[in-house]
Amino acid sequence: MARRPQHFTEPDTLAGDIIRAVGKRIVLGLPLGLGKANLVVNALYARAAADPSVSLKIVTALTLETPRGSGDLHRRFIEPLAKRLFAGYPDLAYARAQRDGSLPPNIEVTEFFLLAGRWLGVPEAQQNFISANYTHAGEYVLAQGVNVVAHIVAKSGARYSLSCNPDLTPDLLKARAAERADFLLIGQVNDELPFMDGDAALSETEFSHILEGPGISHTLFAPPKPPVSPGDHAAGLHIARLIPDGGTLQIGIGSIGDAVAHALILRHRKNADFKAIVKRLDGDVRFPIEAEDAPFRAGLYGLSEMFIDCFLDLIDAGVLKRKIDGVVLHAAFFLGPKGFYTALRDMPDRDRAKIAMKPVSWVNALYGEEEDKRRARVNARFINNAMMATLLGAVVSDGLEDGRVVSGVGGQHDFVVQSFALKGARSIIALNATRESGGKTVSNIRWSYAHQTIPRHLRDIIVTEYGVADLRGKSDAQVIAAMLCVTDSRFQEALLRKAVNAGKIPRDHEIPPAHRNNTPERIAAALGHAGESGLFPAFPFGTDFTPAEQRLIPALERIKNASASKRRLAAFALRGLTGESAVEENLCLERMGLARPRGFTERFLGSLVKGALRTGEESGIS
Repeated sequence: MARRPQHFTEPDTLAGDIIRAVGKRIVLGLPLGLGKANLVVNALYARAAADPSVSLKIVTALTLETPRGSGDLHRRFIEPLAKRLFAGYPDLAYARAQRDGSLPPNIEVTEFFLLAGRWLGVPEAQQNFISANYTHAGEYVLAQGVNVVAHIVAKSGARYSLSCNPDLTPDLLKARAAERADFLLIGQVNDELPFMDGDAALSETEFSHILEGPGISHTLFAPPKPPVSPGDHAAGLHIARLIPDGGTLQIGIGSIGDAVAHALILRHRKNADFKAIVKRLDGDVRFPIEAEDAPFRAGLYGLSEMFIDCFLDLIDAGVLKRKIDGVVLHAAFFLGPKGFYTALRDMPDRDRAKIAMKPVSWVNALYGEEEDKRRARVNARFINNAMMATLLGAVVSDGLEDGRVVSGVGGQHDFVVQSFALKGARSIIALNATRESGGKTVSNIRWSYAHQTIPRHLRDIIVTEYGVADLRGKSDAQVIAAMLCVTDSRFQEALLRKAVNAGKIPRDHEIPPAHRNNTPERIAAALGHAGESGLFPAFPFGTDFTPAEQRLIPALERIKNASASKRRLAAFALRGLTGESAVEENLCLERMGLARPRGFTERFLGSLVKGALRTGEESGIS
């Protein structure tokens, strides 16, 4: 007979019972991102930290941490924000210890996906990283000998739901049922989680231990949404014309994902405005693929490893409405702002039933139920982000050429491969054409790079703010020519010379005149009027940032980008010293604790902030 789980109200008591059940060698599997049972993890960590005879190995991905500031200005911005948005969220003790180098020798942490850019300077995290496609991660967890899985869960009556993270756990449970694994499944109940049905819903008999009661539910990790830049909006408009009605849609996390969703809604609801804007954005450039610009009649079906909050906006707008077995969106995990969790919890059951959570093995691959998947996933467009791309079409998304890992492959390679396996499907990789590095603007399109996430033989569609490069099935010379057309014009000639010198493109090749004006100023001019009318807000789906914080974000970014140049910093400070402060400036200084400066340092920082704010206002960038 199936056994009912033991119930606990104290994490430490539960940790003791787990150790008695499995022994002093614990291999703890934790879901990616939000799905971790933080209180259970911290109790097991405390036991192992206090008792060297206990061996604790944590196997997980995307460890979430309350943001902390680095440097005086950053701390002044981040710390009040963290206190407001993350109060009540229990940080993971192992992450703090790993970051400050105090992790005990009997505790090891292995991850297959890292919080982007946060672990570059932590050798132990870099050394213990496992590079994995998301679809392979479950087998790697099993290979580590996992004997405990600790999961945050929602509860409804006597039923439990993996809610935000049925990404790997259902497959681990199948392995356990097939006697390929033997582990305890621990559930930590959190009332803030929405109860998601489908593969996320489990019988209580799957669990060995349940932690619930007063003080167990806690604040969910809810990162605020990043602002969408004019360049992001431009890329979103290009991508929105690549999505056919009646097709299938996957969107990755980040500002470009929000820009794509916003552009799709604009195409559907304000079609005349959409067509006028893209015409102005294109100028004399011919769109390289047959453009899809009509409102959605059949609508789209969503298939995304990550369920980002703007999918709800796409549903509300009538864009995401093509149903597969009564479902408009299948997804493997979710993470988002506070309002996202609230919307899911408050949604009527019949509407929430249109969203089905599935294992990542089902979402990201065609293995199993392949015929049904192929019938459902028609004209799929898999949209993901990258850090860089090469002129030959290789994509760099997860790491640096010195071997350090920025984040991880995740599901990007899975979806690229799936796009080649499905008839009519395409992979779309979006990236910003440039970035600021060391006080200089550098190109994100490189001649070559010593690390690649997606090799050039899987090149397909690459999109920057300057347009679309259609690369599938093209020769190397054709690919280079297309990539130069979406490169920032400040870098086109130098990159062309490298390609010519390598013998990969004819010496007499010329970049078409229509692509010679790839500049931020052209993007700003093309979107300017529409932006002034509110069609392209920095936060199209709302924000947890206050108005003052929204003004401060781009100003602090300017200061960060100028930090390598004393001359540029001095220019900001001098600009901030002249003239009377506007009301908005004073509100920003108040938010940063610099309205009543004490001493030279605070006066300098206040002038720096005011100067950066004024620079943005004068350039028309908010």
